[in-house]
Amino acid sequence: MEIFVIDNHSCDESIQWIRNRLRDDPQVRIIESPLNRGYAGGNAMGIRRARGTYLLIINPDNALQPGALEKMVALMETNPDIGIVAPKLLHEDGTVRDSVRRFPSPIDVLLKRSFLQRIFPGRVRRYLALDEDANRQRDVDWAVGACLLIRQGLYEELGGFDERFFLFFEDMDLCRRCWQTGKRVVYLPSAVATDRKTRLSEGGALSLLLKRAGREHLKSAVRYFWKWRKGR
Repeated sequence: MEIFVIDNHSCDESIQWIRNRLRDDPQVRIIESPLNRGYAGGNAMGIRRARGTYLLIINPDNALQPGALEKMVALMETNPDIGIVAPKLLHEDGTVRDSVRRFPSPIDVLLKRSFLQRIFPGRVRRYLALDEDANRQRDVDWAVGACLLIRQGLYEELGGFDERFFLFFEDMDLCRRCWQTGKRVVYLPSAVATDRKTRLSEGGALSLLLKRAGREHLKSAVRYFWKWRKGR
């Protein structure tokens, strides 16, 4: 197993903390970026160096529970038509995060970010797949990039994450391209990961505009819908 820790131009002492604890581990390689390359670009720095059959992409505020990775790999091994596997993500309080969703329209994204979701709650629930059983293994349109297992060969075939997405929507875009190749994206709830942090994209449209992460979310939304405007 290879472990790549990417420091995406952090501004605190986290990289020194990591060096002190992991520098003697032969499985771990620490990669530092001289600038913030965003989610897609930061992950790509490690992925380009990886040589394994599978790639586990996981955020630093997520942790797989014991046995989860083995279950994800086993599903891949026995189902060659699966390209991406996503575990169930739990918040620290044990509630399930809406981490596997349907492909949205621009209206779905707008509704989720405004008071209009109170008027059209059913449509928002459908986009977030809240009408599905969180304990049922199933094919999904896309899964958030907080924790994903993907075949290395497929990742290379797809050309990896589209690095034009600085933050957000790159996971949705990757899953959409995965489906285009004929490979499936599967949600595996028996594999569980804990998500320890509040999402950067939380909040309504106005509050998003006041935060850099929020502005990046809106920029990426525009880029995504323009890229897929004809369903290509």
